[in-house]
Amino acid sequence: MTEAPTLTYAFAVCRGGDLTAPAEPLAELPGLGTGAPVRTVAAGPLTAVVQDVPAAGYGEEALRRRLSDGAELERCARAHHAVITAASALAPAVPLPLATVYLDDGRVREALGDRETSFLTALDRIAGRVEWGVKVYAPTGPPPASEAAPAEGPGPDRSGRAYLDRVRTRQRGREQRHTLALRAAERVDTVVRGLAVAARRLRPHGVEVTGKHRAHVLNAAYLLDLGRERELRAALASLRHDETEVQIELSGPWAPYSFADGGITDPGPTP
Repeated sequence: MTEAPTLTYAFAVCRGGDLTAPAEPLAELPGLGTGAPVRTVAAGPLTAVVQDVPAAGYGEEALRRRLSDGAELERCARAHHAVITAASALAPAVPLPLATVYLDDGRVREALGDRETSFLTALDRIAGRVEWGVKVYAPTGPPPASEAAPAEGPGPDRSGRAYLDRVRTRQRGREQRHTLALRAAERVDTVVRGLAVAARRLRPHGVEVTGKHRAHVLNAAYLLDLGRERELRAALASLRHDETEVQIELSGPWAPYSFADGGITDPGPTP
């Protein structure tokens, strides 16, 4: 019986040799659930963590259909992350984007050769370090009673000018609260950057993610040395005590997804 054609799905890249000896933990992972073992492909100083996937289900068109389904997208993303996490526990690993698929192992080796310098730069940067995420939210609930505008129009016993004044006051209050939240977010970012070796500002989430009762004013990733978790948590605890106008959330540690291109640091806020 002719075997069904396969493609090579790539999860992460490590320095050559780092994963050669402890390959068994990776082989035990289900990966994308194709039945094939998670394995490695070596090329020069680099090693890719890969898995064979059926061409019928992971070709360009099939993959587009697969990832357009919300449930399937979540399943693939979780499986992708699980393999990267396992590889990162064994050796420094540069995560590859979801749905990185090659025609065969030969194409994987070509890609490793083409990007050898950038991968090695990234691996040097992330060795002994992990990524942490910090999000800052500004509550967008009802304003204080003193700022609340009437629910209805001016009414017979109120002047139109007084009503408009109250509406303007409410709008100014919202703007002032948002400005204060942005300033608090900048202070949070400054403190965490002081602990990090690299940082990235990411796109804030919209209301479909945050909900209508809070606005996302800071979404950032920070690359920290292993062993600085206690300092980070203590700094954020102090910030939560001082910055009472915002909500501060910490996530991680993660594989360094945001620093997979060589760990370039963004310039931070513009004065």
